[in-house]
This record gives sequence, C-alpha cells and structure tokens, in this order.
Amino acid sequence: MSKYKTIIFDLDGTLLNTLEDLTDSTNYALEQFQMPVRSIEEVRTFVGNGIHKLIERAVPEGTDLEKVEQVFACFRSYYTDHCNCKTGLYPGVRELLLRLKEAGFSLAIVSNKAHPAVEALRELYFADVITVALGEREAEGIRKKPAPDMVELALQQIGSTEAEALYIGDSEVDRQTAANAGLDCLLVSWGFRERSLLETLNAAGIADDAEAVWKWITR
Repeated sequence: MSKYKTIIFDLDGTLLNTLEDLTDSTNYALEQFQMPVRSIEEVRTFVGNGIHKLIERAVPEGTDLEKVEQVFACFRSYYTDHCNCKTGLYPGVRELLLRLKEAGFSLAIVSNKAHPAVEALRELYFADVITVALGEREAEGIRKKPAPDMVELALQQIGSTEAEALYIGDSEVDRQTAANAGLDCLLVSWGFRERSLLETLNAAGIADDAEAVWKWITR
C-alpha cells in the first residue's frame, strides 16, 4: 500500500518529450531577429526554469532587455500554435497514468511552460486522467518553480496535503521544487538531464522507465 495519495508530475521531460518543438520554436524566434540558432542539445540545457529563461539563455550574450522581450513575445506566440508538432508521450507514460488513476491516485501537472500550452497539451494527451494542470502564471502572483507556489495551488485544487503527495520530475529544478514544497521527489532518467546529474541531487529515488515508477510508488 502506497503512502501517497497524490502524484504531481512535471510535464516537459517527464510526461512529454517536447524538446524538438521547443527547439524549433526557439530557433524560429531567433531567426526573426537575425540571431544565431541553437542546437537541440543547447536547448536541452536551457529548459527547466520557464520559457522566459529559455529565451534569455538562447539569445546572444549581451542582448539588450528590450530585444530579449521581443524575441520572447515572438517565441511565445509561435510556440502556442506549434507546441504539438513533434511532441509525444514517453514510452509507457500513458499506461502508467491509467494504472495510477485506476488505483485511486489523484494526478496533477505542474509546469513552468506557459499556462495556455500546458492546458492545450493536457487536453490533447491527458484529458481523461488529469484534471489539474498548472502552467506559468507569475502575472497572477504565483511564482514559478522552484518556488512552491504552484505545487501548493495544485494540492489545494485537488484537496490533498504535502504529506500524502509525491512530486515526479526530471531535473534539478524539480528536485528543488519538491524540497521547497515539502514533498518527496522521484526523478526520472529519460528526460532532459543526464542520470549522472540526477544521482547528485539526493532525491528519494530515480526511475529509469515507467514500470519502475509504478513499482516505486506502490512498493
């Protein structure tokens, strides 16, 4: 019998492989301003702290703030319309979510991705299994990860407590988010960070595939 009743998932790199669409949208925005494009491996290292930070890292060093905001606005508009061109579920994730729901767990998504894109992807991939899905909403005074605000809001909407919730993600940002929110953290190794990095983060566990996540939760 699991000690958890609620599982909160990161989105990018945990449930969905969004890296190609993020890279394509970043490079589209950079190209509109005659800036050098970035490789998919560079973008992999840029993600995790929200899309604004992604663009801050992607533009050439020394780019003035006004130009950064212009590139960001271009990226955000383009990505909202192109967030599901090459995106897809990681192997076994769909089956994992169905098993967890059928076993009675409450499920949620907390992501630093723009909230409209998070909601669009929830509708496409998770409408029948996940009802609470939160994206970046700092304009409303809700700080993005690794601040605990979004996790706390998700738990409030579900009607759950920190003690009975587990956070699952794929990065150092997710590990810090869980710590700040007072949740146990399980990290997955198939996402945007190397396993060698995950092993330094002192999480409650590391899972290498979806079946391992199920076994860890229900152990």
